[in-house]
Amino acid sequence: MTWQAEIDELRRREAMAEKMGGAEKVARQHGRGKLDARARIAGLVDAGSFREIGKIAGKGHYDAEGNLVDLSASNLIFGRANIEARPVVASADDFTVRGGAADAAIHRKFAQCEKMAHSLGIPLIRMIDGTGGGGSVRTLEEIGATYVPATPAWSDVVRNLDSVPVVALALGPTAGMGAARLVASHYSIMVKGLSQVFAAGPAVVDALPGQTGAEASDKESLGGSVIHTRNGVVDEEVASEAEAFQRARRFLSYLPSRVGQHAPRTEPHDAVDRREAFLLSAVPRDPKQVYSMRRVAEALADKGSVFEMGRQWGRAAITAFARFDGWPVALLASDPTFLGGSWEARTSEKVERFVKLADQFRLPIIHLVDNPGFMIGLAAESSGTIRYGVQAMNAIYRATVPLASVIVRRAYGIAGSAMSNADAFQYRFAWPSGDWGSLPIEGGIEVAYKAEIEAADDPAAHLALIRERLNRVRSPFRTAEHYGVEDIIDPRDTRPLLCEFAGLAWAKLGAD
Repeated sequence: MTWQAEIDELRRREAMAEKMGGAEKVARQHGRGKLDARARIAGLVDAGSFREIGKIAGKGHYDAEGNLVDLSASNLIFGRANIEARPVVASADDFTVRGGAADAAIHRKFAQCEKMAHSLGIPLIRMIDGTGGGGSVRTLEEIGATYVPATPAWSDVVRNLDSVPVVALALGPTAGMGAARLVASHYSIMVKGLSQVFAAGPAVVDALPGQTGAEASDKESLGGSVIHTRNGVVDEEVASEAEAFQRARRFLSYLPSRVGQHAPRTEPHDAVDRREAFLLSAVPRDPKQVYSMRRVAEALADKGSVFEMGRQWGRAAITAFARFDGWPVALLASDPTFLGGSWEARTSEKVERFVKLADQFRLPIIHLVDNPGFMIGLAAESSGTIRYGVQAMNAIYRATVPLASVIVRRAYGIAGSAMSNADAFQYRFAWPSGDWGSLPIEGGIEVAYKAEIEAADDPAAHLALIRERLNRVRSPFRTAEHYGVEDIIDPRDTRPLLCEFAGLAWAKLGAD
């Protein structure tokens, strides 16, 4: 006597679950240009590595004799898988079952998915394609009562943010609870034209009292990727689901599986002593001329290793991961092509978040500096730039991982001083193009010498004389004489020195 009959029943139920919402709804999903939940998991993880958990959970449909005739599967699929041979928790909302709405879900399954990540110390990937936490208001009639809002297992969502890398992909219209799950992550992605994110969709916005109806004409104009990757709600905009999977995998490759574990070093493939000739002329002599800091970063890091996140928002700062001699680092850099590299509120918020991420997962920080200061003017004051800027500076001062800074060009004012913790050991280099101070000379002469200039017979000529006088003392070599900057280097020597820093930093982190 065996248990084969029960095994056959198990396989029958599994086959029913694999139908998801049924052939018609799956076809409708594909007709919208979207992969189904199972195809998404297969596209994300290493081939053959996914082991599903709770596959046959759902709602059984029985005939009068109590025989199972069909099974409506849960709209959350999750399990253990590998990405680059490292274990992860992979999950996907199934939009073909009640539009991914939480009222069709089994809450314990959602909770177990979240608990699995922080309990085992492995990264979590959420592929989100669904509506809010309560589903339709029709649910109230079915229940026979309303309820005070509560979010199941949100304490586990918070614990994951504190303990393991969390990646979230919006792969369709994502509202309410789905939107909250998306932003409760360390790295989030939207697919252009396919994903929309909002607290409530257009129909709800139009129906609420006080709404004109004009501001929410469709899902894309209300919550498309062009909105949320520019305001900082979401980190990344990609062209396809396949690209979203690729970027999620690459993001995780730079991080450890959990807080307290070290991120993996890759086999070095690039010469440590590589010296790029173009770096000698990368910074223009004309201080008003811009240049590509991204090209500088690519020349310094291991070839092909720079992975930028959040490119479309807070654009005066570049936040990326990279490798130096195979060692992973968090790379923070100024972008002089946007606002001259000045930190405004959004940029400061972006810097703060990135530095905290690097410190949480124990990645050394390399900072390429060309910062003329905080953005000034009415718009900057109205947006609270100084508050956000100080919070970014505080994050840098609180960071406990090793940090190296390279002053590529400007470092002015409070924002310029936020390149590193000035009270700590300064692992710092300056290029000969370095230009620093409390205030740019170009903007400070008229204020500092106002009375003297006004009293001169020829104010314009006197201003020129003052400028010439000050330019003689602004040389970075004068600062180095006073040990105000530690080392001025040939820009072509930067990569070897940063590879040395990366090795020393990881030796320190390994000893902690």
